[in-house]
Amino acid sequence: MKFIIAWTTRFIPRHILQQVAGVCLKIVGLFYLGNRYQDPISGRCYRKMLPYGRNHIRPNAIAPHSMSLERHRLIWLYLQRRTDFFTASLSVLHIAPEYCFIKRFKQMSNLLYTTADLVSPWAEVKMNVQQMPFADSSFDVVLCNHVLEHVDNDLQAMREIRRVLTADGFAILQVPIDYSMEQTLENPDYNTPELREEYYGQRDHLRLYGRDYAKRLEQAGFSVVEDDFVKTFSPAEVERYALPPNELLYICRKA
Repeated sequence: MKFIIAWTTRFIPRHILQQVAGVCLKIVGLFYLGNRYQDPISGRCYRKMLPYGRNHIRPNAIAPHSMSLERHRLIWLYLQRRTDFFTASLSVLHIAPEYCFIKRFKQMSNLLYTTADLVSPWAEVKMNVQQMPFADSSFDVVLCNHVLEHVDNDLQAMREIRRVLTADGFAILQVPIDYSMEQTLENPDYNTPELREEYYGQRDHLRLYGRDYAKRLEQAGFSVVEDDFVKTFSPAEVERYALPPNELLYICRKA
C-alpha cells in the first residue's frame, strides 16, 4: 500500500487522482474501521489511517472516507474552535478546494461558498490565482492550502488574495515549509521535474519555503499570525486526530 500511494502521488497529477480516489478509499476504509483514530471532519473512527507521501511516507495520514490529511484536520478544528466559521454568515472563497471540505461546506447554510482553481475538477470557477475574476473585498474568508508553491509569482497571488478579502476577513494560507531553512529556496536553474523534486520535494513545486514565509506574506500587505494552535491539544488528542504535531497555521488579515 505504501509503495502504491508513493508512486501514484509522485507521477499522477493531483486533479486526476482526486477524481478516482474518493470511491476507492471509501471501499478500502471499510477494512480500517476501529476506535484508535478519529477524523473530526467526518466523525468516523479507524484502527489506523492510510499512509501518504511522495518521498517520505507518513503513517496514519489519510482518513479514508473524507480523504483528509493531517493539515486538513487541523484547519477544520481551528475553524471550529477559534472562529465563527460554522455560525456566522460568511462569504468564503476556497482556492484549489479539497475533497474533504467541499461537500461539508456546501451543506452549511450560513456560508456563501465559492470554489475556484485552474485545473481542479471540483472548482466552480476556473481561474489563475495570480489574476482572480472577483471584485475587491468580495470574501470574508479565503482558504488556500498548498497552492502558492505551485505558482510562478507567489507574491502576486498573495496580493490578489488580499485584494478580494474584506477589511475584517481572514485567510488561511498554508504551504510546505522547511523550518530548518531561514530563507525560501527558489532557483530558476531548478527547472526540470527531477531537479524540483530533489530540491523542493515535489516535481511540480517552484520553491521550498523557509522560515521567511510570514515575511513574504507581509510583503503582500498582510498582517500575519503564525498560530501554533496544534499545541493547544494534548499529545493524546494529537494522536487521536492524527494531527501534524509541529505545523503552524498562517492566519492572514489585511494590514
